Amino acid sequence: MNNEVPKRIEIHQGDITTLAVDAIVNAANRTLRGGGGVDGAIHRKAGPQLLAECKTIGGCPTGEARITRGYNLPAKFVIHTVGPIYSGKPKDAHLLEQCYRNSLALAVAHQAASVAFPAISCGVYGYPIEDACQIALNTACDVLATESGIAKVLFVLFSDSDFQVYRKHLKALISG
Repeated sequence: MNNEVPKRIEIHQGDITTLAVDAIVNAANRTLRGGGGVDGAIHRKAGPQLLAECKTIGGCPTGEARITRGYNLPAKFVIHTVGPIYSGKPKDAHLLEQCYRNSLALAVAHQAASVAFPAISCGVYGYPIEDACQIALNTACDVLATESGIAKVLFVLFSDSDFQVYRKHLKALISG
């Protein structure tokens, strides 16, 4: 892998709803109607227009992604993706990878040069953070290696422990 690619990735600790990026990714449920965790926070901050737009979409299957406006968020777009509920089966990894690939494809299609992700499926969906982190970073690097339209991918972790896991994995990718 080109060692310049990981340098287009940043790891942050904090609240994804406060970022002034082109797009933030929502770890959504299949109805796209809001829920707990990151999903609930994004819906609360974006305002009722987000829910109204989501209702017109008709849901989203696991592994796929849909895009809406950001409304009251600093981000222009919200990319909603539905991660797998962790079962320990190989299909979980494939579906999680598809969440990242499909989200980044929507970002490119809508000329979003900066995209921020939470740790998809790592909350109530139970995906182990170490495994999910490897999938997230490897997929982002893979896409960035061939896609020049995205200048920056950020991973925004709420907890310090999750932040440290991502930081460690990114450092290993950069050092080769």
